[in-house]
Amino acid sequence: MADMAPIDSILSFSIPAKHCRGRVVRFGPMLDEILAAHDYPPVIRDILAEAVCLTAMLGALLKDEDSQLTLQAQTEAGVINLLACDYKDGALRGYVDFDRERLASQPVEPSLMALFGKGYLAITFDQPGSRGRNQGIVPLEGASLAEAVQNYFLQSEQIPTVLRVAVAEEDGKVVAGGLLVQHLPDGEDGRERLHVRLDHPEWEHVEIMASSVKTAELTEKSLPLEEVLWRLFSESDEVRLLSGKPCVKGCRCNEDHIRGVIARFPKDDKDDMVDEAGNIAVNCAFCSKTFTITGASLNN
Repeated sequence: MADMAPIDSILSFSIPAKHCRGRVVRFGPMLDEILAAHDYPPVIRDILAEAVCLTAMLGALLKDEDSQLTLQAQTEAGVINLLACDYKDGALRGYVDFDRERLASQPVEPSLMALFGKGYLAITFDQPGSRGRNQGIVPLEGASLAEAVQNYFLQSEQIPTVLRVAVAEEDGKVVAGGLLVQHLPDGEDGRERLHVRLDHPEWEHVEIMASSVKTAELTEKSLPLEEVLWRLFSESDEVRLLSGKPCVKGCRCNEDHIRGVIARFPKDDKDDMVDEAGNIAVNCAFCSKTFTITGASLNN
């Protein structure tokens, strides 16, 4: 059991015979740290937990340590005004801004449309070097965020994908888990997307098996992630475990970073930010910390 992937980690795997790769995650204490920064109602808490899982699985697809994956909702006339999560080398953070009055008028389990309105999900891949930045826009349609992102891979990237996320509460604590499986044509990771065959028979079997994963399998802390993969795929195929990566709450705010951001503003704008005491107070939405910068120090 010492070699098993612990909670708050991402486990990468492949199914060589079926030319598939995947990621499976389960989060507990790390997720509680992210959620504890704000007093989220259960519905908002759960949608953020789902978004954190999706961000982790998508971010873990990037190979370079300096790469970053950002998931951000652009909403229109919904309960949620802003949802933002990002992943960088195992560090995760997330935040939701929402309208409490609108939420109070919704049923206990509001639809995705009710939460986001006519919204879109922006998925941004920031990679070092010549790869640069790549962004995809996902209509927020379907029953869940996971379904919306799955449709993005199918329609925009033409990569057959199964995405499942489950969120549960245990003894007042939130546990969330997720599974991502993708088909790679002829086992080639970097092949042009136009060569992907969406109707490949070897993918159909994997898709059925991956789609059968249960909520309890993703969220049960006593069930190792390796066992989940074994249950789903091992009857007919070799499941190759590639790597496990621990995840932490990783808000990158600090006084030096805040000072650097403020320094980019014109002098007149910085002067307008200074309060009567001569300070600039900056609140980080992700971790709910307030940083106080003296206006005089910015002129040094």
